[in-house]
Amino acid sequence: MPRSAPGFWQGRGAVAWCLFPLSLFFAFVAGLRRRLFALGVLKAERLPVPVIVVGNIAVGGSGKTPVVDWLAGVLRAAGHRPGIVSRGHGGTASAQGGLALVPADGDPGRYGDEPVLLARLTGCPLVVGHDRTAAARELLRLHRERDELVADDGLQHYRLARDLEIAVVDAATLGNRLLLPAGPLREPLARLAEVDLVLAHGELDAELRAAIGAVPVFGMRLAGEELIALDNPARRLPLAAMRGRRVHAVAGIGRPQRFFEQLANAGLDVVAHAFPDHHRFVAADLAFGDASPILMTAKDAVKCRAFAPADCWEYPVRAQIGSGAAERILEKLEDGRTSA
Repeated sequence: MPRSAPGFWQGRGAVAWCLFPLSLFFAFVAGLRRRLFALGVLKAERLPVPVIVVGNIAVGGSGKTPVVDWLAGVLRAAGHRPGIVSRGHGGTASAQGGLALVPADGDPGRYGDEPVLLARLTGCPLVVGHDRTAAARELLRLHRERDELVADDGLQHYRLARDLEIAVVDAATLGNRLLLPAGPLREPLARLAEVDLVLAHGELDAELRAAIGAVPVFGMRLAGEELIALDNPARRLPLAAMRGRRVHAVAGIGRPQRFFEQLANAGLDVVAHAFPDHHRFVAADLAFGDASPILMTAKDAVKCRAFAPADCWEYPVRAQIGSGAAERILEKLEDGRTSA
């Protein structure tokens, strides 16, 4: 759950039930909109290349960004030339209704922290825009050689026709499992039975497994073994070198507790500093008044590199996906090409 999420999303108390009628209305409107797209009353735009959507059914961080990074690598290894489109949340470019091609060394304040990180990690052309369909058209105009498109967090963007849907599910982000605004869900659990693939970030309980049904499920985890100095990216340090040391752990992500637990499980003495997702850091945020090292996520590091103090380290993690997931995705894409 995002740090800034309402506390009542964690349970089904009085506030959640008071808001429940609004959730029913939200469910009706969202369901009607999806039905109208399915019937063709509202038109989804089909692009000339296959589109893979990576998303989730809840507000907050489930691990979509590392999955997009992983997926881009899978496609490249198979000989494809993927491009990526993203909303650019937290950046001014998409907030102002524009479209922008994101450079790998771009300003997160303009393009958003996740798009800049993905551009840096994947080396793929990436366009941000509130309208994912317009962003996809722009990417293909600028890079005609691209033969696949990956839509980051596009599960609910039905105006963009898709060839394959991947849902990333972390049970910890689902809270009380009620729809907005009473809970964190954008769509009901039943939506998971309609995607092509589920990536489970953590254990799935019986309710989730029943909702997913026959959809293939593959486990995922985020793992990393080294630290990168913010003041000199060429300087690396094994994470194990920090074992037993007191460190300030900084996280402005959807679920910061996961980052803190990962460091603690590696044997670090963690002083946790949680910030809201997409937080715009300033130097004062990292002024802790002692000489202990500062560790942060890769998503936060792209925003802090310019003013980070000495002994400040990025802890990059990559998605490790269960065996068979990559083959399943490539098979589905090939089947789609054959039947096209």
